[in-house]
Amino acid sequence: MGSHAVTAIKTQKNRKDFVHHLLNDIEALEYMIKNDLFENGIQRVGVEQELCIVDKDYRPSTNALEILNKINDIHYTTELALFNLEINLDPCELKDTCFSDIEKQLIALLEKGYKVAAETDNNKIILTGILPTLRKKDLIFKNVTPFKRYKTLNKVLKKIRGDDFKLHILGIDELILKHESILFEACNTSFQVHLQVSPEDIIDKYNWSQAIAGPMLSIMTNSPILLGKELWSETRIALFQQSIDLRNVSHISREQKPRVSFGNSWIKDSILELFTDDISRYPPLVFSKFEENSIESVKKGIMPKLKALNLHNGTLYKWNRLCYGVHENTAHLRIENRYIPSGPSVKDEIANALLWAGVMQGMPKKYQKIWKKMSFYDARGNFINAARTGINTYFNWFDKGISAKKLLENILIPMAKEGLLKSKINESEINYYLGIIQKRIDTSTTGSKWIIRNKRKLREKVSKYESNVILTEHIYRNQISNKVISEWNSVDFYENKSDKKYNKLYKIMSTSIFVVHENDLIKLALKIMEWKQINHIPVVNKRNKIVGVIEKKQLDELDFSSKKVLNMVAKNIMNKDFDVAHPEMSYKKSKELILSTKNTCVAVITEDKLVGIFTKSDLERIEKIKKN
Repeated sequence: MGSHAVTAIKTQKNRKDFVHHLLNDIEALEYMIKNDLFENGIQRVGVEQELCIVDKDYRPSTNALEILNKINDIHYTTELALFNLEINLDPCELKDTCFSDIEKQLIALLEKGYKVAAETDNNKIILTGILPTLRKKDLIFKNVTPFKRYKTLNKVLKKIRGDDFKLHILGIDELILKHESILFEACNTSFQVHLQVSPEDIIDKYNWSQAIAGPMLSIMTNSPILLGKELWSETRIALFQQSIDLRNVSHISREQKPRVSFGNSWIKDSILELFTDDISRYPPLVFSKFEENSIESVKKGIMPKLKALNLHNGTLYKWNRLCYGVHENTAHLRIENRYIPSGPSVKDEIANALLWAGVMQGMPKKYQKIWKKMSFYDARGNFINAARTGINTYFNWFDKGISAKKLLENILIPMAKEGLLKSKINESEINYYLGIIQKRIDTSTTGSKWIIRNKRKLREKVSKYESNVILTEHIYRNQISNKVISEWNSVDFYENKSDKKYNKLYKIMSTSIFVVHENDLIKLALKIMEWKQINHIPVVNKRNKIVGVIEKKQLDELDFSSKKVLNMVAKNIMNKDFDVAHPEMSYKKSKELILSTKNTCVAVITEDKLVGIFTKSDLERIEKIKKN
């Protein structure tokens, strides 16, 4: 989806024209493979850095276009959401000090971004797999970057899906929700690495990229939290697949694969298998104007753009994607690694890139024709397990069980060093960046580990909202110092100094809510209040909708030795005239609501669902904090 000039396929003519060019491109690609028309004898590394923009309170900022305009640098470009941007670095030949050169260029480009963001409403740029302070209200259609390609893709995907997109991710916590647009995809920010590969190696190297994906991901995870929920070690993997899953029941019943996937099998005879399999499985979604006839061009010595094939490839999201490109009439093939998350620091990202490129270059000859030695399901299973459990994963590695740490330390890191030396990378550079990986193993600290350790620690003292803000601020401060994750200190509790930290109900309400059914005995309500040390309990009906509230002071006035009282149920005593608020209600209004009525709590409702409760005790606690 790199081109802005894309249109939804609406007519039979649109579809026929697109498929005609798509098949032409496949024929041209086959001709190029047979006639060895690809660049050879040189390898390059390319990098794409996705990033988040936040305001002075570390909440998502939608100033992307204004910041982009002020930066005025062709390396910067838009992303799907108005709170994201992307940096495309210059390709670097794989030799000498190319990785430290990439680091220097990335830091220089980020410095431009930091400066302009600060001048734009005191915004900040943050590198993180999933921004901790994102809320569902941020993921609405108006926050999609207002370019035709993004709006077209959203419209097309939703039309095919037929209803709202659904998310269900089970980790330590569980997240279940529906959403109306593809903007949940924008929660994911990554550090994408491209490696140019020669045609004679491309089959084995692409298969190898699949085999090592799980072990590589296990040491790189940095996305454990989504909407305040603790989910997978690399939640991006589950989120990305589900956020644009177009399948309905009929698709799944015939085993239609999602458009975001790890893949379906090893390739054995030709890279054409990847593209022809995709064309067979996935219908085209969008088209553009095509001026060249690919097969005619290539036979005249003009390397084709393969625009239709690249456009179709751009609507599929494989974690390892085979890419075709042309520069100055020279065609090349490259493998794009899409699973590495953004962050935790620039140095960590470069170390990730070097490790992956090194293991790719160091592939032992014994792993050629890998389909004879390893089940594809093992490779895919390893990848999903790594996404779930990160550095704690236990892998099935060529039919032997091994922990992530041992596999990396004893096999893959030495393999990476050998591959990088073979590629004539400076040895001190190899040792430096692989040392960063080794320190993560020694300290058992990845970005995900650091976030979860500190999230749990903060939640003992502050609200979910405050803990997310404090985490995000520490991520930012550590990043601008460019400390590697193994050197990040634990977060010692300190006050969130934002003047907006108490301004909305969602920041201060209790979200762990205990309820009783309207036909439950009131003694159960009393016992729950005693067990959980709470003074209010909502009452729900059979549709799980709140219909009343019981206060402990009501129950304290009753004689539970009375048979009549023992037989009373919640609906006999509940207050039906309870106060209701929305999560976005201001603290001032909620305070007035509690102080001006006889009720001592407010039920917080959104989309007809009970999501929180704010009580007089909460109010008194916050007023005390504010005075101090």
